[in-house]
Amino acid sequence: MKPTVVGMAVGAVLAFTALLFDFWGFLLMALFIAVGAFFGRAAEGKVDFRSVRDALTGRRSSS
Repeated sequence: MKPTVVGMAVGAVLAFTALLFDFWGFLLMALFIAVGAFFGRAAEGKVDFRSVRDALTGRRSSS
């Protein structure tokens, strides 16, 4: 399996425990899956953390 799929699966498993907390658990599940997918793509080498950090701090734009 690709690291992105594994990351999403790990995020889903972690978020499953959050489902015990009703609506907020659902929101946490979506957050955990997104974070898992992000780190999975980083493991594949498709995300450069330096460029993400630079974009978040305003040093570099996406264009």
